[in-house]
Amino acid sequence: MPDCLFCKIRDGQIPAKIVHRDDATFVIEDINPQAPMHLLVIPQEHVATVNDLEPRHAELVGQLVLAAKTLAATRGYAESGYRMVLNCNRDAQQSVFHLHLHVLGGRAFTWPP
Repeated sequence: MPDCLFCKIRDGQIPAKIVHRDDATFVIEDINPQAPMHLLVIPQEHVATVNDLEPRHAELVGQLVLAAKTLAATRGYAESGYRMVLNCNRDAQQSVFHLHLHVLGGRAFTWPP
């Protein structure tokens, strides 16, 4: 998508600190972190929201979660715990309409969020 912030980051048109990249995903640090670790795991493929996922994306969603798990472990948060969040649309506070998984760790979280 030509106007998508994450597509522009993916394509190198906008600089960002990419902390991981593979064939399916790339990961950046959130510019407004809500925890000591706040990463965004983003699919290489542009999918606007969770509502736009199709059965063919099942493996992609799994790859997002596995990347999050690996990064949380690498950064030392696997044992203490971490949170993964997928927001869908404006009322859920999705601000960039390119699917992304928030991965937060390094502090105690409450419920409801």
